[in-house]
Amino acid sequence: MSTQPFFHPGSGEIRFFVEIDGEPVGASITRQTLHYRFCRTEQGDDPMATYVAHADDIEAAVRRRVAAGSLKPVLLRESDLSPR
Repeated sequence: MSTQPFFHPGSGEIRFFVEIDGEPVGASITRQTLHYRFCRTEQGDDPMATYVAHADDIEAAVRRRVAAGSLKPVLLRESDLSPR
């Protein structure tokens, strides 16, 4: 199993894993969520480039969701990434 993030064209999601307590937790974020949270004023933004540029914030959001009891795999929403 590859743990590298990748764009899944059929779903329009970046799929990735975050290690939490030594366990890889599957997660995903849609192209739309990435765009509206991080690139709202841009057109034609690349979802993988956006993911890589904001991976720390995105992975922290997954950790918060898991800590709050979210079922796995975690699908991030825009509200998970809202400025705190």
